[in-house]
Amino acid sequence: MKPPRFDYVAPKSLDEALTSLAQHGAGAKILAGGQSLIPLLNFRLSHPEILIDINRIADLAYVRVGDNDLAIGALTRQHAVERSDIVKARVPILTEACRFIGHAPIRHRGTIGGNLAHADPASELPAVMLALEAHLDVASKQATRSITADRFFTGPLITSLHPGEIVIGVRIPALPPRTGGAFVEMARRAGDYALVGVAALVTLDGSARCERVRIALCGVGPTPIRATAAEQALTGQVPTAATLDEAATRAAAATNPLSDVHGSAEFRKKLARHFARQAIATALERAEGSR
Repeated sequence: MKPPRFDYVAPKSLDEALTSLAQHGAGAKILAGGQSLIPLLNFRLSHPEILIDINRIADLAYVRVGDNDLAIGALTRQHAVERSDIVKARVPILTEACRFIGHAPIRHRGTIGGNLAHADPASELPAVMLALEAHLDVASKQATRSITADRFFTGPLITSLHPGEIVIGVRIPALPPRTGGAFVEMARRAGDYALVGVAALVTLDGSARCERVRIALCGVGPTPIRATAAEQALTGQVPTAATLDEAATRAAAATNPLSDVHGSAEFRKKLARHFARQAIATALERAEGSR
């Protein structure tokens, strides 16, 4: 396996990278961690005219606490996020999800921005960002803008990025007090893509009712899926076994999986129900323990 011929540049600033991207348009590909792009090149499924290697742009690698959010640069390695004390304290569900991404060598190279821009519907981070209601900051030579996670992922490996734009960071709104979160998944082997993954966030009020619920799934549709009907089944309720069962059933009903060699669509829906209930129950336990 050998990649096709291409030109290569390694800009040292974001402005240089955006200039190159604007010059070459659709013929350019951004190289960050390369964990997804390099295999595509080697199988000749991608034929760029030029690779723009952004790894030397140090300003895009950071974890910062803002007044009302947590900001993570696009070039921040997944391993760095997994090991970050700041992330663990503020958004522990993200720490938990990162541990499921491939294997340690992959997480040492893979980047947060690259993973999200690749938009693999079986990947963990898109579903987690959907549940967290994150904002993705993107830039072009002309302007910068922010895209909410629910508008960013539009299809398998497809995003709402415009030509000439790249992801430069993600901002995660601060979680309310008494919020618990959990990410669980089922894969055939450790490090494989998930057959199904579920991210759940639950906030309890003073009466132990579910004040705020966010549930998102990966691996069971063309994009990460926000299970709003499942959220509604819990919101305003004191959680019971019956309400958890109903929420899990609604979460599974929101999925649209395909059958493949790893399992039928019906099997994946059953997995979605089981793991949705598990994620919600764990998130509730953690919310109760955060009092």
